[in-house]
Amino acid sequence: MTDRPAPVPLMNLPNALTVLRLILVPVFLLTLFAEGGHDPTWRWVAFVIFALAALTDRYDGHIARKRGQITDFGKIADPIADKALTGSALVALSMLGDLAWWITLVILVREIGITLLRFAVIRYGVIAASPGGKAKTLLQIFAIGLYLMPLPDAIDWVRVVVMAGAVVLTVGTGVDYVIRAAGLVGRARSRPLS
Repeated sequence: MTDRPAPVPLMNLPNALTVLRLILVPVFLLTLFAEGGHDPTWRWVAFVIFALAALTDRYDGHIARKRGQITDFGKIADPIADKALTGSALVALSMLGDLAWWITLVILVREIGITLLRFAVIRYGVIAASPGGKAKTLLQIFAIGLYLMPLPDAIDWVRVVVMAGAVVLTVGTGVDYVIRAAGLVGRARSRPLS
């Protein structure tokens, strides 16, 4: 008789952090749009909630791997929670006139497109997150945080430079994922049938 590893319970700390991040998205949006969306106090509150939600993203995957608590729910819910947080922040900032719509659209098209691509090629294999993809996520979160904070106009250039870097990295890693997906499919199709 072989010993099977015990099944990972669905209710665990990593999944709880992912669900918390999803719950924080509407709370974040309510605080961001409070008092017309440009009240300094509410912007700081929105920034703190966004930062807290972003921290849950930093730790849920790490804890899941360290404790062996990876679940199918977590594999699906974690990227959805990530996209919900950053996507809602970008759209909200554009609606408030703080961020150009083209930036939001470029990032969202890339994020949604690559997510769909990863699902489309999953039967050939998994495209793991690259170091560039992780750096892209970190830079996006940092850039969004700078746009959320009610900082003096004199340092607007810092926001612009960081967001420009995030856009370049977003597009560059998107191209990298497309190349990796094409290679994955090509290798799978060239294998002889057994």
